[in-house]
Amino acid sequence: MLTTAKTAGGVLRGLVEDGLVVFRGVRYATAERFGPPRPVQAWSGERDATADGPISPQRQARLEHVVGASERHPQSEDCLSLTITTPAADDRARPVLVWFHGGAWIAGSLKGFSGHQLAREGDVVIVSVGYRLGALGYLRSPGITEGNLGMADQLAALRWVHENIAAFGGDPGTVTVAGQSAGAHSVRCLIGMPDAEGLFRRAILQSAPGGCISSHPAAERAGRRFLTRLGTDPHTASVDAILDAQALAARDAAGRTGLNSKPLFIPVTAAGPLPDERQWAAHLARRAAGLDVIVGSTQREMSAFYAMNPALNRLRRISSAGPATAEAVERAATAIAFGRPARRLATRLSEAGARVWTYRFDYVAPGSPFGATHCLDVPFIFGTEADWANAPMLAGADPRDIETLGRRMRTAWLGFVRTGMPETDTPWPQYTPDTPIGYHWR
Repeated sequence: MLTTAKTAGGVLRGLVEDGLVVFRGVRYATAERFGPPRPVQAWSGERDATADGPISPQRQARLEHVVGASERHPQSEDCLSLTITTPAADDRARPVLVWFHGGAWIAGSLKGFSGHQLAREGDVVIVSVGYRLGALGYLRSPGITEGNLGMADQLAALRWVHENIAAFGGDPGTVTVAGQSAGAHSVRCLIGMPDAEGLFRRAILQSAPGGCISSHPAAERAGRRFLTRLGTDPHTASVDAILDAQALAARDAAGRTGLNSKPLFIPVTAAGPLPDERQWAAHLARRAAGLDVIVGSTQREMSAFYAMNPALNRLRRISSAGPATAEAVERAATAIAFGRPARRLATRLSEAGARVWTYRFDYVAPGSPFGATHCLDVPFIFGTEADWANAPMLAGADPRDIETLGRRMRTAWLGFVRTGMPETDTPWPQYTPDTPIGYHWR
């Protein structure tokens, strides 16, 4: 069955699916290559919003050996669209959750992150955001782009939500921004971004990586590496040529062992809407007292990245101490890249007056070689059993266990979205420096 919603730009036509109303491929902005996002021009009549829009151009995700092969979707630079899932496009003013996907700023999409269960169980509105990735979204090169176009896209999406979500039964004054991995890092950037103030009041960061803010010199070196591999004008190069150059430049940057897994294209300090770190911290300190935040990570984040690494696999084989040494490298990398940055952010927020809850995800699927790895918490909150049926990280898991733990987590997240406090069946204490991990999900 079809239904409509009237936005500031015009009327959208969506679908009723399983008792929920879903609008797909909702364009929140438009942009030229290496240009800033611009508002979509108003239209007359009804615009179709029953089919997914294209995703940002990308190659195969580097964690498919962990999360499973993703369904292939049409790709286009014209990818600035949303999926909105709501119990009803009425005037109920429900809480809103805006989700930013992960993928190391070079892959990922809003597909596979169905918000149906959250919307149905919590009577909330779920918005999933598509944004530009890789060089098209995060290249910094003088005369071409200053960087952070993907972040500008995210900010444009939040502005669109603020202006239009009431037409979908959402409350623009009760918005939670959430993300995983690169999406969580985007949330980290947004909470200290002056241009984002007033667009949300709560935040959820799942596995936000540390150290992923680039300086101007480092970003420009990465840009030169990419442009050298591209060998032609980036304004006119084909999308395939850009993706090929990205892959080659990333391989060059990873080094001989491949242990340097830091993405090449990442947010750049003091570029576009993102202030420098000093200004970011100062703004965060001013607004923290009005924020509620969940910050967490998984127990073995880096196993997803290191399990297929040739250098570590050789180390596991060459001596009896190899496996233990390889595991020690993984544990240290997990702490450096995820655990310690999460604690530092939680401490900074808490000391500035924010209410903060921290967690660690410890569940392990019995047939998985990865343990509680990066991305493992996502299927317990988003998507369906079918979406994650072929994920190696869930090998051997009993669907009933996934549903039981998933419902507990969704209840906690939904309570937080509604009130700023997670709802759990056992106590989840608010963060203090003496309570480093407030809750263990297992």
